[in-house]
Amino acid sequence: MRVLVAALMGGIVMFIWGAVAHMALGLGDVGMRQPVAEDAVLASLRPGLGDQAGVYIVPTVDPAKMHDKATMDAYSAKTKVSPYAFMVYMPQGDDLSDMSGQLPRQWASDTLSALALAFVMGLAAFSFMTRLSIALAAAVFAWLSTMVPYWNWYRFPTNFTLAALIEQAVGWLLAGAVMAWWLGRNGRQGRV
Repeated sequence: MRVLVAALMGGIVMFIWGAVAHMALGLGDVGMRQPVAEDAVLASLRPGLGDQAGVYIVPTVDPAKMHDKATMDAYSAKTKVSPYAFMVYMPQGDDLSDMSGQLPRQWASDTLSALALAFVMGLAAFSFMTRLSIALAAAVFAWLSTMVPYWNWYRFPTNFTLAALIEQAVGWLLAGAVMAWWLGRNGRQGRV
C-alpha cells in the first residue's frame, strides 16, 4: 500500500511539474519551429504521403533494397543535398487544441512510471538520499535510452534533447523527493 500511495503522489507531482515545464518554462517548445509556409507544407502532405497515418522519414530508402549498392549509392547522394524530415503524420486531422484525451493519458503515464520507480525505491530500507539518487538515476536512464537514440539516429535537435533531460531530471527529482519521504516514514529510513 505504501508503494501505491507513493506512486499516486509521485504521479501527481510529475504531472504538475510537466504542466509547469511546458506552459510556464517553455521546455516543451525548445527546438520546435514553425514552417515558413505552413499552408504549402500541409497541402503537400496528402499527395506526398497518402492516407496512411504513421511516422515518416524523408528522404528514405526501401529497407528491402538496403543491400543493393546502386540503390544505397543513389540514396547517399540524395541525402547529401536534400532536406531531412522526421514526421508524425495523421491524414485525417484532429483538434490539437482539445487536450481532454491527452491529459488523462499523461497523468496515467506519469503515475505508472512513478509506480515502477516507487517499487524500486521501496525494495529496501534505503535512506532518503539513496531513494532520491535512484529517482535521478531512473530519469537519466530513461533519457539516455529514449531521447539520445532519437537525437543520434533521427537527428532530433540537440537543444530539444537537452530540454528533455532537464524536464525529466527535475521532474523525477521532485517526484522522487515526495516518494522518498513517503516511503521513509515510520522510522524505516535505513542507511545511505
